Order: sequence, then structure tokens, then C-alpha cells
Amino acid sequence: MLNSLAPFLITWAITAFSLWVASHIFKGISFESASALVVSALLLGFANAIVRPLLIILTLPLTLLTFGLFILVINALMILLVSALVKGFKVSGFWTALFASIFISLLSIFVGALVDGGTPETRIQMPSEGKWL
Repeated sequence: MLNSLAPFLITWAITAFSLWVASHIFKGISFESASALVVSALLLGFANAIVRPLLIILTLPLTLLTFGLFILVINALMILLVSALVKGFKVSGFWTALFASIFISLLSIFVGALVDGGTPETRIQMPSEGKWL
């Protein structure tokens, strides 16, 4: 059980860090307390794990029509959902949530790759013999 708890805690910390950095970069995002930040990171993780896949499936035709760009809208909606549920987390509007979601995603990927140390799950490897399949 402890083996599966460590990656969860690391992901939670990375998400909290990314939200904290985003709140300093984007004027429209604010946290009233550290507990609001921690709860927001946890709730954002749950929303991305449960609600986001359902929305992607329900909006699959629109996502395909926009060549996947509608997923950016879904990411922004996840941030707005969390800000509506957590009392001390404020987001000023949709466009702030959209640009913040892009920033948070990119920063989380970057920090996650640094923390992970380039394990095979995060490292892109070319085939050694030139065969892709």
C-alpha cells in the first residue's frame, strides 16, 4: 500500500506547487490560505481523474471536430469547478482558467519529469532497430 501512496503524494505536491506558481503569475487566481491550496490540488486531482474522462467521452465528437483543442476547454472547466467547490480558491473567469490550465499542465509535466528522474514511463525512447511496431 505504501508503494502506491508515494506516487499519489508526489503528484499531489506537484499539482499544489503548480497551482501556487500559477496564482503568482495570473492575477485572476488567488488562494486565501495554504489549506485552500492543498484542498484545491487534491480536488483538482480527483476532478481530473473522475469528471474529466467523462466529459471527454461525452464531448468526443466536438473534441474530434476541433482536433483535440476542446480538451483545453475541459481543463479550464475543471479549474472553474474546483474554484466553485473550494471556498478559499478564486478564479476570475474562463480565460484566466484556460491560460492557467495550460500553464499548470506544462509546469506539472516539467516538474514531474524532474522529480521522476527520467524513468522509462516519462522518457521517450526511440526504437533501437528502426521498427516502430
